[in-house]
Amino acid sequence: MCADATSTDATVDYRDTLFLPKTDFPMRAGLPKREPEWLARWAEQRIYHRLRETAQGRPPFVLHDGPPYANGHLHIGHALNKILKDFVVRSQQMLGHDSRYVPGWDCHGLPIEWKIEEQYRAKGLDKDKVEINEFRAECRKFAEGWIDVQREEFQRMGVTGNWDDPYLTMDYDAEAVIAAEFMKFVMNGSLYRGSKPVMWSVVEKTALAEAEVEYHEHQSHQIWVKFPVVRTFASRVEWDDDPAAPDAKSFVDGHQALRASVVIWTTTPWTIPQNRAVAYNPTLSYGLYRVTEAPEGNWVAAGELLMLGDALAEAVMAQAKVTGFERVRDVPAEELKDVTLAHPLREVADGQGEWDYDVPMLPGDHVTEDAGTGFVHTAPSHGADDYELGRRFGLPMTYNVLEDGSFRADLPLFGGAVIFDHKGKEKDANKRVIDALAGVGAMAARGRLKHSYPHSWRSKAPLIFRNTPQWFAAIDVKLGDGQDQYGETIRERALKSIDELVEFTPKSGRNRLHSMIEARPDWVLSRQRAWGVPLTCFMRETGPGQVEVLKNPEVNARIEAAFREEGADAWFKEGAKQRFLNGLVDDIEAWTKVDDVLDVWFDSGSTHAFVMRDRPDGLWPASLYLEGTDQHRGWFHSSLLQGCGTRGRAPYEGVLTHGFTLDEKGMKMSKSLGNTIAPEDVIKQYGADILRLWVAQTDFTADQRIGPEILKGTADSYRRLRNTLRFILGALDGFDEAERVDPAQMPELERWVLHRLSELDQEVREGYGRYAYSQVFQSLFQFCTVDLSAVYFDIRKDALYCDPADGLRRRACRTVMDLLFHRLVTWLAPMLVFTMEEAWLERFPGADSSVHLVDFPATPDWRDPALAAKWETIRQVRRVVTGALEIERREKRIGASLEAAPSVHVDDAEVREALATIDFADVCITSAIEVTGDPAPAEGFRLPDVPGVAVVFAEAEGEKCARCWKVLPDVGSHRHEAVCGRCDQALG
Repeated sequence: MCADATSTDATVDYRDTLFLPKTDFPMRAGLPKREPEWLARWAEQRIYHRLRETAQGRPPFVLHDGPPYANGHLHIGHALNKILKDFVVRSQQMLGHDSRYVPGWDCHGLPIEWKIEEQYRAKGLDKDKVEINEFRAECRKFAEGWIDVQREEFQRMGVTGNWDDPYLTMDYDAEAVIAAEFMKFVMNGSLYRGSKPVMWSVVEKTALAEAEVEYHEHQSHQIWVKFPVVRTFASRVEWDDDPAAPDAKSFVDGHQALRASVVIWTTTPWTIPQNRAVAYNPTLSYGLYRVTEAPEGNWVAAGELLMLGDALAEAVMAQAKVTGFERVRDVPAEELKDVTLAHPLREVADGQGEWDYDVPMLPGDHVTEDAGTGFVHTAPSHGADDYELGRRFGLPMTYNVLEDGSFRADLPLFGGAVIFDHKGKEKDANKRVIDALAGVGAMAARGRLKHSYPHSWRSKAPLIFRNTPQWFAAIDVKLGDGQDQYGETIRERALKSIDELVEFTPKSGRNRLHSMIEARPDWVLSRQRAWGVPLTCFMRETGPGQVEVLKNPEVNARIEAAFREEGADAWFKEGAKQRFLNGLVDDIEAWTKVDDVLDVWFDSGSTHAFVMRDRPDGLWPASLYLEGTDQHRGWFHSSLLQGCGTRGRAPYEGVLTHGFTLDEKGMKMSKSLGNTIAPEDVIKQYGADILRLWVAQTDFTADQRIGPEILKGTADSYRRLRNTLRFILGALDGFDEAERVDPAQMPELERWVLHRLSELDQEVREGYGRYAYSQVFQSLFQFCTVDLSAVYFDIRKDALYCDPADGLRRRACRTVMDLLFHRLVTWLAPMLVFTMEEAWLERFPGADSSVHLVDFPATPDWRDPALAAKWETIRQVRRVVTGALEIERREKRIGASLEAAPSVHVDDAEVREALATIDFADVCITSAIEVTGDPAPAEGFRLPDVPGVAVVFAEAEGEKCARCWKVLPDVGSHRHEAVCGRCDQALG
């Protein structure tokens, strides 16, 4: 190490003779204060738009933004998502693409409508009594306010894009395109109105898409219910009323008369009044069980005969408090299919005959032995499997449950009973049903069960499956639009896209989306809400439960034109039906205007049309969609279905997914736990670049953790990286092209650094191309802190500070520093946008200057594997020397390594030859060094992982140079008496 203080010669101060680093790039970044200045500078420079002008003709790359909801401040998940997108956009631009990014917002749907309803409720107002377009105007205004807030918050993170012209799903043009996309489903034959159970929120009074459902622990009632057997054909014996037991049914088997029932289990007692069948699985084993002992007054009495799945019989008897039972015989599937049951409320008092019907037993492979009884109660109006079984066997649907979660008023026994109220609290429906079943002797057992249960992601209230007339897009219907090159149905097109047309990162995303598409039902498009794009179609009744949908291109064109002019509000204005149908349709009064609004996922799923297809800065299909893993069932999913329904394939070529953000302990963040981290708080304390660096350091494909300690570690990494840049900038003070040295004339150490730069250039380009940002950063960070700071900079400080200004070694080093600067600052610019701009402007100030206007520089192939292998060996031997000197320092036998002149014993002759070709003392930062093949003494210092090398310490001989601080024999023998020969020459 060389001097940076006053010489020991009191008459001469050598500090001014050194080429000490000089830079205005401060050690302390002050990011929270300074970052807004760069944001203002970029806005004035119009960086994004200038890139669009200069990038014309380049290969396009377009990341399509998955729109966040405009309904609140950003959370840390938003930050992760948008910063990752910024990494993509910036790196693809610097790789040579025309990388375009249009940010967008999802403006319709429950998240915003719910906020307005909350405001109404707080004021004691009823939303349903407000004129619909007045209510919609309030929703629009609310969204506009939050868009401005979120836009500023996103920009503060350093996210680039066309912020002047984002896309909004509530823009009139967007609403017109969404309506037009929906009308393509009308015209291609995939739209139909069906009555089937959907996830229903009684709080929000609407159907929910799967992506709007989350699962939480919920305590439910669980009941075991007896369904009496009334008939069987397998035994050719009728099941008649037993005169000796008029309140039960008799079963005749051989010469015995026994009471018999099939037992079911359910966690939704309120669905029992809607039962229409009991399902069994033909592959399971069933038996007939006789109760031999039971407590007096028990719901299941001694002598009763129960049909149960064999694997579950013992558990059921325990729940029913049966103390003794025996298995009578097998009940084969062939016999079960001929059994007919009675509804447990058959002939109940005051039942008005509501349940006086037969209940068939039907085969279903959804019946398992995991829990229950081996038999499944089936209510086609209130379950997905139930519905499919009912559809297959023609079971009737029931319409007993209203939109507010109550039973229809005229339902016997239960009219007006409520499942969940407007706050999501359980009310009296379950209890009233259980009481009624107990009253007729149908109960076998009851209890409580904590289990995972569907809830609304907005209101957090539990949901029910409810049968309502809804509009669906059929995904297994052959489409009539001629776009069959990717498969004839939406499902076929979607699966073909996943298999052949889309690149998934990580690869597991492909399997997840594929399995979802394979198993998903038809798409529920309708919502019973007010704020959204309406289902722009007309229908007329053609029979009981049957409707015809109007297919008229001229009507569709008229609707689209009106929406472009006035927005979707046009649909809800007085006289809208006449406006759109007059002169184009006969018998207008026969047609009904549908006033449901579209599932908000159809809105966002359609964004590819009005952003990627229609905008001049778009590209169809998009190069990439990037969202969290939850969007496999959300935006990735809906965009895929929508694109396949209207354009025949997925609207994206690539899908990139990230995990969720957790706290430092790996727990999900929640306000109630107090473990949330707000992006604005991180930025106020550390700056946006620290937040961006946290993103760069994480493996985003898995769940990430963040918290105070993690951020402290991130800030420490940042300081180390910043110090590397500061050293480079200081070393380059006054550098000009006249100093540049051709690589072929450089010393080996510089050529080794160039070799590493060539390797890194390939790693960085490939890494950015694969979206492997943590790998890119770790490679660069390791290079900066180990290869540069701990090795190259450490070795070359002496040459930079003390060599003559025109010395080859110093000029070569500064040339390498310049090459390092251009690559490191640009390679890191997509990640640390503010810091790299600061570093760039330190060297290249100017009104038009910006690192974000340049590409990654082309890097010659400086790779030299033989040289790299040689220097890897040299570095290993250097480690042993450094380790030995560290002990001497620790023991205070020396103060600095320049006081040493150790002997290095090396067994391998080839290694000794390699060391002889370089100035190994300079490499080890000692004043002298001896490399020998002599056997090492026992006291020699060794490292276990570097065999054949031992170091013996010795002090350097001579005097300390007052300029470079080396201890050399020649100090005092030159014109400048206090310095060594090298420094004497440098002084002139």
